[in-house]
This record gives sequence, structure tokens and C-alpha cells, in this order.
Amino acid sequence: MKILIIEDHKDLASNITDYLKKEDYVCEVATNAKEALEKIELFEYDCILLDLMLPDGNGLEILKHIKNDAPESSIIIVSAKDSLDTKLTGLDEGADDYMTKPFSLPELHSRIKAVLRRKTPETNRILSFNEFTIDLESKECKVNERLLNLTKKELNLLIYFINNQNRMLSKQAIASHLWGDYTYSVDNIDFVYQHLKNLRKKIIDGGGKDYLQTVYGLGYKWIDK
Repeated sequence: MKILIIEDHKDLASNITDYLKKEDYVCEVATNAKEALEKIELFEYDCILLDLMLPDGNGLEILKHIKNDAPESSIIIVSAKDSLDTKLTGLDEGADDYMTKPFSLPELHSRIKAVLRRKTPETNRILSFNEFTIDLESKECKVNERLLNLTKKELNLLIYFINNQNRMLSKQAIASHLWGDYTYSVDNIDFVYQHLKNLRKKIIDGGGKDYLQTVYGLGYKWIDK
């Protein structure tokens, strides 16, 4: 799951990011309205945490952009504004939840899981592709009903490919999906090949077919052979 944290207080944004990363979320941060709107236009997010008071704009205006440009994203407002009128306005404008600062990180995580459950019907929690069955809730992957022992990154990578089958995905796109804003801070692009190699081996050893095709010089495709 990919989360966008729109928050100008860097310490708070960092604390939220560190906590959610431990819960296996990919997090990106925008510290102002301009950066937030650019990310919303370029990338897809499962959930957006939205502060209302930003240095260069009103969070409610960003909320309207999200509803127009990314209606599939769940939205939780996280704000120091605690008046009833502000809460009602945010919810009426389309936010899925409203949390008043300060808040506990475990409660935030529970709220995120709750809004994601509401957006994901029970039938859509199972991702199927030929011999693959992935339970998106329990994070279990089976090949021909046999459990496949994948790391978190390998599972996220497999889900990414299945959801984008027959599309060419560059190493940069794959790295961005797996590591978010941290793509450029470490040699994650070089690690993509190793993750792909490990995933391929586990799939074949587990009795699955190799659907991954290398597009030399460009990236990779997951093709139904």
C-alpha cells in the first residue's frame, strides 16, 4: 500500500513515515501544497494523509483536487483544527476520516486500515492470476494452492507486476513503487535486479511459470504466456 503524507512539520512527517514503513507501507511526503499537487498528478496512492494548514495553501483546496484527480484514493485529514465546523466541512468535501492533532501513531494506523477496508470490498481482497492467488489482507501468496514464501518486497513486486500485466515497467518505476521517496537516497535501482532474480527463482521452485519478460534497455513486462 502506498501512502502520501501531506504535512509541513518535518518531524511529524518523519515519525509517521518511520512508523508506517515498519507496517509495510510505502510512504512519500509532500511538505507544501505545490509539491502535494504535483505528486497527486503524477502518482497513485491508496491513502492520503492531509494537513489543512500548509505554508502555501489551504488543505481543503487540495482535498477538492484529490477528489477530482484521484477519486480512488482514501483521504484522512490530520489537523490541529478541532472545531466541529472544520471537521464537518472536511468530511462533507469528501474526506473519509478526520483526526485531530496530537494523535497516537497506532490509532492513525488503525484509521488507515479502516478506510482502506471500506474502499476495498471483500471480493477484491483476493488477487488472482492463473496459478497465483494472493490474499491482500493476510499477505499470503499461493501457487497452485501451495504457499509461496516471499519477502515483503518480493510480494509487493509480484502484486505490482500482476496489476500492470503487459505493461513495460522501468527499473526506476519499480524502485519508486518499492521505496517511494527513498529511491534516490540508496542504490535501490541496482537492487531491483536482485529482487527480480529472487522472485523468479521462488516462483519456478514453487511450481509456477515465469511470466516475467526482460525488455533490454527499457525494463520488464509481466506477460500471460
